[in-house]
Amino acid sequence: MEFEHSRVLPASAEQVFAVASDITRMARWLPTTDLVEQDSPNHLHVEGERSSRHYEGDGVFDVSPDQLRVEWGSDRTGDYAGWLQVHHQADEASAEVVLHLSFLDELDEDYRRKGRGEAVEQEMTDALERLEAEVRGSA
Repeated sequence: MEFEHSRVLPASAEQVFAVASDITRMARWLPTTDLVEQDSPNHLHVEGERSSRHYEGDGVFDVSPDQLRVEWGSDRTGDYAGWLQVHHQADEASAEVVLHLSFLDELDEDYRRKGRGEAVEQEMTDALERLEAEVRGSA
């Protein structure tokens, strides 16, 4: 399953990217996420709650400031990956954020069988709304 959402935020691309790529701020804008910690270079530990169930996960994490891009994914199973891309807008006072998630292999089958697509869509919408609020708060 592939999901993608975008939103134009009222800030420069650099400002949006600075907030989106800041590990210390991620739990504030990522729905269901309570904790995001860098446990080694290019590697994160994440904890949260989804559907009243606690979850923990570890994964790869790469920030490319020159491309205004963040990429992540599960490192053990390889069944989850995502990226966030920030694009400059013509007016330079706003930026488009594109958020993309991929659920692969067994996780893809699990999400299709349980019909979790609508929940993922809502979480992505919530994430972009919360990211906008976080960006506004950093201005």
